[in-house]
Formats: sequence, structure tokens, C-alpha cells
Amino acid sequence: MSNKAPLVNVDPGAWLQAIRGITTATNERTLITSGLSTGGVGNSAPVVDYDTVPMVAAALVVANMNAIPLDWAARFSVGGVNMNFFIVKQLPVLPPEAYLEEAGCDGGSWVELVVPRVLELTYTSHELGGFASDLGYPGDRPFPWDDLRRHRLQSELDAIFSHMYRLDRSDVEWILDAPPPGSSFPSLKQHELKRFGEYRTQRYVLEAFDQLSRGESIISHGV
Repeated sequence: MSNKAPLVNVDPGAWLQAIRGITTATNERTLITSGLSTGGVGNSAPVVDYDTVPMVAAALVVANMNAIPLDWAARFSVGGVNMNFFIVKQLPVLPPEAYLEEAGCDGGSWVELVVPRVLELTYTSHELGGFASDLGYPGDRPFPWDDLRRHRLQSELDAIFSHMYRLDRSDVEWILDAPPPGSSFPSLKQHELKRFGEYRTQRYVLEAFDQLSRGESIISHGV
């Protein structure tokens, strides 16, 4: 070890997006990304750099990459335990213009539904104040951690992206719980049946999906 190594200058207002590099298709979720405060990151958490794009775009990618429809696609791409960048680059991430389309409820666009939910799910610590600031969040208090609300918000995002991918209800039902001999998210289903007595993600996602299909707002469960 050299005592002449340069010091690392950490910007407290900056943030990173990292991808969980070690994963399998049998986990509850295969592809997981998150915002992190700036600091050292190991090679099992590859970092995505957004220096040249608006921060709103970064938030949209975070949401898209954590949504069940994309995770379902990722499960067919991971053959081992590594979420390599060549796999990530081939995943069907939605283009920016998709978020500008009308969502069909409250006269708003998809971006207006996605970004507030990403903000609340991510900004739970002052260490990610840079992320909140970059999204134009005026408050300085992080959102409280509430497991039930977070589950609702994540499920709403799953439903939103199901619509954005132009899936119908039967597609969403299959992705969430493919009938035998197929298998979609067995670990997630088994965990929730044991913990809640029901496959709660399935119910939450389909409820939100149906609300959007009817042109109803899902703001009651959102932000």
C-alpha cells in the first residue's frame, strides 16, 4: 500500500446508480438498481454514469430497470450469477419519448406518474439529498421508510410499466405467476404466501393495472 496514493474527493451533493452484479433468475427480483451516495463501490456493484443526461432521465431508467416487466425479460438473459453489462445493454429499456405519452388518467403523462414514486422510494436518507435536489424536490426531509407504502409504490410502478410496454391483463398475470410447468417469480410468491398469506404483489399490481385500464387515478396509493 502506498502512502502517496491520491485522496478521494467526495462530493456530498452527488450520487451514483449501482446495479446488483451478483444475481440469479431464482431470486425474488433478478435485476435491482438503486441510487447510492458517492463513495467507494466494489466490483459486484457496477455503476451507471449519468453525467451527460438530465437527472429526470436517470430516475426513469432506475424505475424501468426495477420494474417487473423488465425483470421478467432479465430472467431469460442471466445464465449464471452475474448481471454483466453486455446483458444490461440488451434489455428492453424504454426510450425517453415513451414517458411523454399520455397516461390516460388525470390528463398527465407517464413521467408525471413515475418520477414522484421513484423519488419517494429512493430518497429515504439525507445521504441521497443530491438525488432529490437533482429531481427538483424542494423538501430537505427524506421520506419515512414504510414497508407497506413502499410495496404499494413499487407495485404501482410495476403496473405503470406494464401499460407502457403495451401489455394486456393476461400478459401481466402470466408474468407475475405463470401456470405450471412455467415459472415466473416463484421465490417472491412463496415468500409472500408465507409472510402475508397471499401473493400480495400480484394483487397490488393487478389492482393498479386495472385502475389505469379504466382511466382512474392511482394517486391514492402514490404520491
